[in-house]
Amino acid sequence: MTSHTHEATPVIPLPAAAARAITTAGAALTVVSTFLAWTWTSEFPGDLTVTGYPGGLQVLTLVSGALTLLYAVAGYGIRGLGWLNPTRSHNSTFFLALGTLATTWYAVISITAELGGVVNLEPGGFLAAAATLITFLGALGLPLDRKSAEELPRWNWFLAVIVGLLPYLFWRHIRLAGADGRPPRAKALPSWAEILVIAVSFGVGLHVFTYGIDTEYAELFIGFLVAVGFGFAALTRAGLIARITALTTKHRNVTLVAALVAAFCFPFTQQNEQYALIGANILIFATVALGLNVVVGLAGLLDLGYVAFLGVGAYAAALVSGSPMSPVGVQFPFWAAVLTGAAASLVFGVVIGAPTLRLRGDYLAIVTLGFGEIFRLTVNALNGVSGPDLTNGSQGIPSIPDLELFGFDLGISHDIGGFTLGRSANYYLLMLVFTAVVVLVFRRSGESRIGRAWVAIREDETAATAMGINAFRLKLLAFALGATLAGLAGTVQAHVSYTVTPEQYQFAGSVPPNSAFLLAAVILGGMGTLSGPLVGAALLYLIPAKLQFMQDYQLFLFGLALILLMRFRPEGLVADRRKQLEFHETGQLDVPPDTPLTDQAAGTTKAGA
Repeated sequence: MTSHTHEATPVIPLPAAAARAITTAGAALTVVSTFLAWTWTSEFPGDLTVTGYPGGLQVLTLVSGALTLLYAVAGYGIRGLGWLNPTRSHNSTFFLALGTLATTWYAVISITAELGGVVNLEPGGFLAAAATLITFLGALGLPLDRKSAEELPRWNWFLAVIVGLLPYLFWRHIRLAGADGRPPRAKALPSWAEILVIAVSFGVGLHVFTYGIDTEYAELFIGFLVAVGFGFAALTRAGLIARITALTTKHRNVTLVAALVAAFCFPFTQQNEQYALIGANILIFATVALGLNVVVGLAGLLDLGYVAFLGVGAYAAALVSGSPMSPVGVQFPFWAAVLTGAAASLVFGVVIGAPTLRLRGDYLAIVTLGFGEIFRLTVNALNGVSGPDLTNGSQGIPSIPDLELFGFDLGISHDIGGFTLGRSANYYLLMLVFTAVVVLVFRRSGESRIGRAWVAIREDETAATAMGINAFRLKLLAFALGATLAGLAGTVQAHVSYTVTPEQYQFAGSVPPNSAFLLAAVILGGMGTLSGPLVGAALLYLIPAKLQFMQDYQLFLFGLALILLMRFRPEGLVADRRKQLEFHETGQLDVPPDTPLTDQAAGTTKAGA
């Protein structure tokens, strides 16, 4: 499929049949190579010494190679495989071949570097490297959807420095076109079949996420990120993501239920408490990010001190939850502690928002940033020396007791249906209930008259005011609602972490949640969307948690990631139709062409007037 600015041409001048055959043969050899030993010693993580049983990074190469083979075979027009590539574009095969090459060569180079030379590679490793290279070269010979030479943007030295000179030169040379437009309309399926497709999609997503969170060493997780990233790009170019998105949009309630069911199943797949704890913290982070999305994504208010509302909820719950170090000395039931935390955050949201929301843009951002720092410094000073003894200063409030709900102690393990749920899994399920409530509130708010008024204020506050919208009142409502949702998450966070301290609630730090990471999660996922902040929060928490060596460079790497995101996908990973039309060319003119009226048309116009 081509347009007036795109062309279907190969990068390497090969006959299409020969390129397809080379790609297919290379992908088949790649699959075979994963069943051979890649190294002779088990010192490299994953034990790649076994013949006949892929392990570690070999599994990623096997899956990527199998998908490449499947798409290459589908290119022959075999009946029953056309659904894999609705757009009929070879770009999907190219991205799969590139992902297989990157994953495999990363594994081979890692083996060589960690074990001290290429002599540590077995024939299987050499075969895998050669086979993936052949596959990639064959994919370059396929007729790819490419930008025309006239459409290629001017040389950008800044982007060349950010992504690297060689990758930038390669990207400019192949001139791949983006995933413009939508795939052809699919054949209508029965409702039950569409619901089944949605359920299977979430099941596959749960399996991929579980595999990623269960990776035991950094090399495997990096390979996982590479394989998933290129795989997602390939499915996007193929049009499958657009097809699934259309189904989820059509069956929104079913999609929401399927997502909650998949999230509910996650702790039953975990045997390691550490990984279940990562899942619980991801839910906390995602819930707070969704609350911030009300303020930033819907109402368009840039809040740089939002994490303070999470801290208000956590401190309020800690003070009334029976901690022996709490100066209050009371123990409320959990539901009362939740209401206390939410109410305290609501009050702070109104108190802070009322005098500041008459500001706009950068001025509002500076004021909210100051509020976040004032909160942290204030709770640090309420230690009985610099101020009243309320928060124990820098030591915080430790020893927060575990919850007991309906006779169910969340602090101990329980056996349910043959599965053992530990403490972290118990709190994960509790947090999932809160996440479902926040999702419901966000969805209902966004679809209501108030939500549409927020969007109008975000787009143009002056025009919205001129249309009769009380901008100040609605902005204050958004600020208060976002603060309340953060306070709800804070009440659970206090019990999950056993303690709350001022240093947990900074503007920026190496450990999320903090205001900078929350804002990045909203922008990365997609402002104003329901699933975007959840996806962004999961990525921003999971990646640092699995790659501990990145902690000293987190802010630099996330800043780099945001620069690349703003360049290549400014609407975020999950974007609504409005954002896609706003940030990308649609091929439509903003105004009708200036066509002079004929004498007959002018006479008709005057008569109609």
